[in-house]
Amino acid sequence: MHQEFSLFNEENQPLFDELVSGVRSFNHAHLGTEKAQPLLVCAKDDTGKLLGGIAGRTIYRQFLIEVLWVDDSCRQSGLGRELMAKAEAAARERGCIAAQVDTLAFQAPGFYQKQGFDIIGEVPAIGDSPGRFFLLKRYL
Repeated sequence: MHQEFSLFNEENQPLFDELVSGVRSFNHAHLGTEKAQPLLVCAKDDTGKLLGGIAGRTIYRQFLIEVLWVDDSCRQSGLGRELMAKAEAAARERGCIAAQVDTLAFQAPGFYQKQGFDIIGEVPAIGDSPGRFFLLKRYL
């Protein structure tokens, strides 16, 4: 069978969607037809300015955290903990038994550990590329 390869240096949403569809079909054959459900919690001030938020998705009883951000003016105020608590409560209400996240070494591994996450994997720094940590928090 002849194969033709293509390289893209820009977003290609239709192709990306087709790849995701293929992965979903494979997953559904093994785990059922559950679909990811978005989960987002944010905090704004009185003027509507975004102060921080957490976004991810729940699927197969897991809360997959994709991004957590807190504005510099609110760091060390407890806002990150509050956002995590609200998001995790919602994930548990959906039946999640664990949460997972990855973060760069200079970002927030210590923060997640204070929230009860355990480091379960690490990619060490290579040259000027920072290390990366994979963390898991079990709810059971």
